[in-house]
Amino acid sequence: MHKLAFDARAMRRAATRVAATSLAVAAVAWLPLSACAQTVAAPTVAKGDVAWMLTSTLLVLLMATPGLALFYGGMVRAKNVLSVLIQVAVVFSLLVLLWFVFGYSLAFSGSGAWLGDFGKAFLRGVGVQSLAATFSPGVALPEYVFVAFQATFAGITGALVVGAFAERMKLAAVLVFTVIWFTFGYLPLAHMVWAAGGFLFEKGALDFAGGTVVHINAGVAGLVGAWCVGKRLGYGQVAIKPHNVTLTFAGAALLWVGWFGFNAGSALEANASAALAFINTLLAPAAAMLAWALVEKWMKGKASALGVASGMVAGLVAITPACGTVGPMGAIVMGAVTGAACVWGVNGLKRWLRADDSLDVFGVHGLGGIIGALLTGVFSADRFGGIKPVAGGYDMLVQTGVQALGVLITLGWIGLVSVLGYCIAGRLCGGLRVEEEDECEGLDIAAHGEAAYPG
Repeated sequence: MHKLAFDARAMRRAATRVAATSLAVAAVAWLPLSACAQTVAAPTVAKGDVAWMLTSTLLVLLMATPGLALFYGGMVRAKNVLSVLIQVAVVFSLLVLLWFVFGYSLAFSGSGAWLGDFGKAFLRGVGVQSLAATFSPGVALPEYVFVAFQATFAGITGALVVGAFAERMKLAAVLVFTVIWFTFGYLPLAHMVWAAGGFLFEKGALDFAGGTVVHINAGVAGLVGAWCVGKRLGYGQVAIKPHNVTLTFAGAALLWVGWFGFNAGSALEANASAALAFINTLLAPAAAMLAWALVEKWMKGKASALGVASGMVAGLVAITPACGTVGPMGAIVMGAVTGAACVWGVNGLKRWLRADDSLDVFGVHGLGGIIGALLTGVFSADRFGGIKPVAGGYDMLVQTGVQALGVLITLGWIGLVSVLGYCIAGRLCGGLRVEEEDECEGLDIAAHGEAAYPG
């Protein structure tokens, strides 16, 4: 999700250098490096890079639990808060395990256009001596570090989907769907976008930290889930309000902190590229929060805490694919545009789609991811402060077309996989939805035998 900050020619030169040092590596992407021949210099592993990447991995974990769990938990009703916390944590944990069993291999082993292979299944061949390439020739990371970092990306993507069908879907059905979506949706998309040989990677698609792979992916899977599971009882007839906006705001703040690891860690080194991603991750959500608050004030007369928290997340979503290639001023514009647009996404677009997307997964992550992916093609150009030189051949129109292709493939493929995944999960679990009386009682008691607020 990060290698895309470099043009294809630079990557080919990097690959040539790696081959010249007798590293049995197929890639300048993130493919693992084999042992070095004794007659040539080994790639450099900097302790600072390792420390930064381990810290970034921990920050992404912070995004999921507690960040996303609290963000979602505060937005549901009091009778369902524990069920949401449990679904976020369990889905994240399941995906981390699946990542180590076969996910890493299918995403980053092999050089097929659509999917990898099982060469690294069960982390076969991965050990304390194996290395993974970075963007800089002759610089590498311990492969375990890269595997762990990417595991947290897979985990939080699946956890994001939970918000769309919160308060009404069976936990067993959630887990069955997660396995299907991960295997046939997330892994092919991750390979296509981030692995050398991947279809979109070879097309030159720019996705530094996961606009398509994470956010549009989760948004589409969530939207399809909202349609398949159906609307909550009383939706559109009675007010269904967040039970604790304070928890949601605290969760959003933790997401912002963790997102620095998500974005800046995607540079794979502690360098200037990481610094650029870091500052863009500071600016875009700040601009988006202000834009959301202003639009909300204009439309409703008041700016809400929930709106400010949602604007924060919308800005983070928008800058994710672009954080390593756009300049700071571009990040501000992208954040402001997305923050304003997502107000419509969680209101007008949601009504137009006729979906009870409980926690606005598509309205924020789906729409924000689409806007961010498309604007990446524009603001990555050096004439707008980005790092891509127009005089050197960078064509904004062509690149935006490539970005649009990535968006369309994500919408179509994840949409199809999600429909099949929900259908299969429903058949295997006797339906996707809990019983009506359980939904009325609340999933905390009905499904888990506990109450977040006894009495």
